[in-house]
Amino acid sequence: MLKTVAFETLGCKLNFSETSSMRRDFLEAGYIEKEFQEPADIYIINTCSVTLDANSTCRKTVRRARRTNPDAFVAVVGCYAQLKPEEIASIEGVDVVLGAKEKFELLHLFDDFVKQEKTIIHRKDVNEAAEFHHAFSSDDRTRAFLKVQDGCNYKCSFCTIPLARGISRSPSIESVILHAKRLIEDGFKEIILTGVNTGDFGYGREDSFLDLLTELHEIEGLNRLRISSIEPNLLHPEIIDLVASSNTLQPHFHMPLQSGSDTVLRLMKRRYDSHLYRSRVEYIRAHIPDACIGVDIITGHPGETMKLFEESVHFLNDLDVSYLHVFTYSERPDTHALKLSPMVPKTERKRRTAIYRLLSEKKRHKFNEQFKQTTRPVLFETNSKDGLLMGWTDNYIRVGVPYHPSLENSLVSIPLKNYTNHGHYEEEVKHEILHELSVMESLLNEK
Repeated sequence: MLKTVAFETLGCKLNFSETSSMRRDFLEAGYIEKEFQEPADIYIINTCSVTLDANSTCRKTVRRARRTNPDAFVAVVGCYAQLKPEEIASIEGVDVVLGAKEKFELLHLFDDFVKQEKTIIHRKDVNEAAEFHHAFSSDDRTRAFLKVQDGCNYKCSFCTIPLARGISRSPSIESVILHAKRLIEDGFKEIILTGVNTGDFGYGREDSFLDLLTELHEIEGLNRLRISSIEPNLLHPEIIDLVASSNTLQPHFHMPLQSGSDTVLRLMKRRYDSHLYRSRVEYIRAHIPDACIGVDIITGHPGETMKLFEESVHFLNDLDVSYLHVFTYSERPDTHALKLSPMVPKTERKRRTAIYRLLSEKKRHKFNEQFKQTTRPVLFETNSKDGLLMGWTDNYIRVGVPYHPSLENSLVSIPLKNYTNHGHYEEEVKHEILHELSVMESLLNEK
């Protein structure tokens, strides 16, 4: 009888891409995939270590699997498993804990996947896992997240990722191109490059992230190439120039800032200051005026006094960026931030997070509305919601249109007129365009 397997991913897009890699290995080996809430023989939980609630989230997820099937084999893998294997092993019902390297070897470590009398831990020192494992995931059949880098050599005060994933490493440009071409053959219109520190691609070698982008954006058949996130000190002007001149690279940059206060940036051990960050934003605006610029912010880091917080808010308020991703500081074991003071009370951290989120809404609204009465290319997805098919413009504005099957996974130029209170545009598509798409689809099906 064929065995069934279910996956649950906790954390970032990189985790999702690696879960997808494990999923493909199991499916190729003949296993049948189930949804995580369905009965399955094997449950695989890929964990995150970024926030303090990693332990409770992991426990809840294990309990959910055991309630569904008490006899199932439960494997907990990933970053949290690398950092705290004994804690995970103490959770009732966990059969195996696999670290950063071993998670990709699960199929080879067990043949029958029967429940264990005692939890097995397979975990080496993180830098023994210093080879690169290719992975990609997708939201649907439209956009694929392609892993091009792993690990990190930075030692930011708040972060456990270097402890969980090891040193920076990346594959060859040739192998990335090969994987990108396979994704294009599979029908993906957009590839999003992802990693722990994506801009560090090529570390320790003569090639660089710029070299990778230069090769990738010229691949035949690739409609869109997007960078998921890149550190400001690694977003060199030459990369911005390449995006400005490319028809494939999208005018969208997501640059972590974490704080607009130089004092806090030093406490965080970041590798840039607010002046450098501002200069990158200004360079983007000068060369790609329509670009969307996203920002990561952490609130309540130890040492962030009210004065420093207000300094950061003023910096961001004056900065011409498009939206914020706001994270509330969370204590992580074995990090330098635990030695800093004063500690910001959790209630105050949440208050500051709320202030930044209001600022983000204001900036996103202003950015989106300035494109009213313009026409932008929109890549539509394959899943409809409430009768709308949603998509993204090249510069990362959400657009919805009435569902029509020919629009799925299609690039269409859409006049933007009706900006809604939901933060996206809702538009109609001309009948002539729908007819043309339908004819093209018929011709492709005949081939």
